[in-house]
Amino acid sequence: MPRHARLDAPGALHHVICRGIERRPINRDDTDRAAFVGQLGRVLTATGTPCYAWALLSNHVHLLLRTGAVPLTTVMRRLLTGYASAFNRRHRRHGYLFQNRYKSILCQDEPYLLELVRYLHLNPLRAGLVKDLRALDCYPWSGHSALVGQTSRPWQAVSEVLAHFSARAAVARRAYRDFVADGIPQGRRPELTGGGLVRSAGGWAALTERRRLGNRLHGDERILGESEFVEAALKAGGEVMEWRHQLLSHGYDFDWLLRRVAADAGVPAADLLTPSKVRRRARYRSILCYWAVRKLGLPGTVVAARLGLTQPAVSRAVLRGERVVKEQGLVFPQG
Repeated sequence: MPRHARLDAPGALHHVICRGIERRPINRDDTDRAAFVGQLGRVLTATGTPCYAWALLSNHVHLLLRTGAVPLTTVMRRLLTGYASAFNRRHRRHGYLFQNRYKSILCQDEPYLLELVRYLHLNPLRAGLVKDLRALDCYPWSGHSALVGQTSRPWQAVSEVLAHFSARAAVARRAYRDFVADGIPQGRRPELTGGGLVRSAGGWAALTERRRLGNRLHGDERILGESEFVEAALKAGGEVMEWRHQLLSHGYDFDWLLRRVAADAGVPAADLLTPSKVRRRARYRSILCYWAVRKLGLPGTVVAARLGLTQPAVSRAVLRGERVVKEQGLVFPQG
């Protein structure tokens, strides 16, 4: 079965689940866990990506992120590649640490943001890593401890979550903790992590009732939200994919883009295919990377192969190209 394209846009809320390859452990001790949290903080800070909740378990991690100026795929690539490299060096191992494709679920803010914050932060308790809520308050490997004021994490969107409970920090922390306590008896909630149409409808009971009333529903494994939200997300994602398909079907591929960017730079196209220390040429290579990945939707591996770069280097070039395009008000070439 072909993979669905990821749905993403600035402002989109995502529940991300990333598992170790073959469900193997992704950390072996507290040193590994601290390294992962450190990498997470650095990447989120550098990319300006808000994080509302997170929980690091033995063989997988949950994140609740909102896309900023940097796409989710770039954020996750930097996070997972950076941590995996450090993990492999420390443990003198080789090969993949994570599954090749993490799961990302596009979420409707209301009513799911707070439900997901609670659900993600109760993961260590459900997994038996802590015995009760008091122990969870001090548990360092999830975002709950920051929300109750037991630790400080500047990169975590603590104030944004607490603002949903009260304008006064102390009152908000108590109300948040009570909210989490109320969720303990709920146990596992598969409608928040899987189920496609069932999840999008709000559970089996809601789905049955809506079908009884004759309502037509849309569902998708990549989306958590009411039917109208699902339809809108699929429409937006479809429009982007259709636009990319139209470009590629009319021959607007990497080679076409290369020629257009080279013409704007005033250099032969071949000059942009090799690394250069000439500032102007390097800037146009970054623009080329940005438009190839973000506009044409080409995989970073394909762009890397054409430009003689590594995939992480392409990711960095995409970010540089995005800054240049925005600063100079450049428009993607047409025709």
